[in-house]
Amino acid sequence: MDMLYEKIHNILTAMQIECTEAEVTDFANFALRKLWNQYEKECMDQRVVIENQVKELQIVIPNGTVGKEYETLFKIPTDLVDDFWLEGLENSGLTCTIAEDNTCQIMGVPTNAGTFDILLSYKYKGWIEGKPILQRKFTIAINPDPRTLWKDIPTQENIEYYQPDRDHIYIKVEAINGVPQKDIVAASQRGRSHAHEGNPRDDHFRVEYLENCGWYLMAVADGAGSAKYSRKGSALACDTAICHCKDFFADSKRLSDFEEYITTYNSESNDEYRKLLGDSIHQLIGNAAFKSYKAIEAEASVKGVPIKNYATTLLLAVCKKFDFGWFVASFWVGDGAMCIYDKERQYFKLLGTPDEGEFAGQTRFLTMPEIFRDATSFYGRLKFSIEQDFTALMLMTDGVSDPMFETDANLNKIEKWNELYDSITHEVELEDDNTESQYQLLKWLDFWSQGNHDDRTIAILY
Repeated sequence: MDMLYEKIHNILTAMQIECTEAEVTDFANFALRKLWNQYEKECMDQRVVIENQVKELQIVIPNGTVGKEYETLFKIPTDLVDDFWLEGLENSGLTCTIAEDNTCQIMGVPTNAGTFDILLSYKYKGWIEGKPILQRKFTIAINPDPRTLWKDIPTQENIEYYQPDRDHIYIKVEAINGVPQKDIVAASQRGRSHAHEGNPRDDHFRVEYLENCGWYLMAVADGAGSAKYSRKGSALACDTAICHCKDFFADSKRLSDFEEYITTYNSESNDEYRKLLGDSIHQLIGNAAFKSYKAIEAEASVKGVPIKNYATTLLLAVCKKFDFGWFVASFWVGDGAMCIYDKERQYFKLLGTPDEGEFAGQTRFLTMPEIFRDATSFYGRLKFSIEQDFTALMLMTDGVSDPMFETDANLNKIEKWNELYDSITHEVELEDDNTESQYQLLKWLDFWSQGNHDDRTIAILY
């Protein structure tokens, strides 16, 4: 300091200012203090301005979800900040990278749920060692994986009409003269909404292959969630319908006549054989549906409860390969979907339409007597088709069709059928002699779809 005071004294002397040593010291202290205060004020002003500008930056760090890919970007202008970094991401499973242009990328797959405080620490423009490092606080919420919030409470086995929470089957059809035949795979999975409360599965299916005559039989049913005994209704619908079809084909005369009508109609396609074929389809498929209704009605009578307590849908199909192609006949009441699909030809054919009730969001059920009172309407539910070949014949409840198609209109779009088939075959190997396909299909049924947690059942002939 003595040297500083000496220099100041020399400067003052050069300016012809006479002063004592004490005055020089006092002046030096005054001048330096004044300059220092001015310097501090200007530094503070600069820091406050930049701090306010950084606070006003529209930086949004959105919330994330455990197990779901996360990425967000934000940028801090380089004329405000020389260097910055984030603190507080360590326990979230996320990381950040900062580019030379001050673009910050937060990304990763969150591993832990919770609320995390993130500090953006930065060295403002003009910052030097010893000056404070500024911060701006953010909060990011990582939501838990919604799938982990669902309970899986087993159904009590001592309840009335107990059935397992899941079911599956694979039916292998042996090759004929070295030519592989189509097989059947089916699976049914209790929905998350039922599993969360420990309620039973209301869906049901039954599929069979009649080796002696070459007919495939497939039935899928969705018991109404609001009906107390719908799980029994769906089981009776499938079992009764399939049993009737088996009895029909066990009658050699009826079987012979039916196949003759099919063959002749295919070659001649005249009104006479169309009527004969239509009548036979009614005896086979129509009566199967009606007997299913009567079986449910009888069960309700024994129980002493209204038949609506057993409300269920029913999708029923029978098919066989002939020399000229495949014959498929079907019956459909209620929601869900049933379709012939050919991936190579980009072709599909719905075997009916999902029918709604009087109000939106309702559906019709097999247990509604009016289904059978209107003969014209009932016959409209009976369909048949002759196809050269197909990739798959699929029957599914709305637990599958709703999340996959979203609207009934989308059932008429080949793109949506492609998406469904691709989704299935991504996990299920629909190949000949693959007994594992039943387990793969059951696993596939556990796919996640926000807001769609109903029972899921699907049967596939491929």
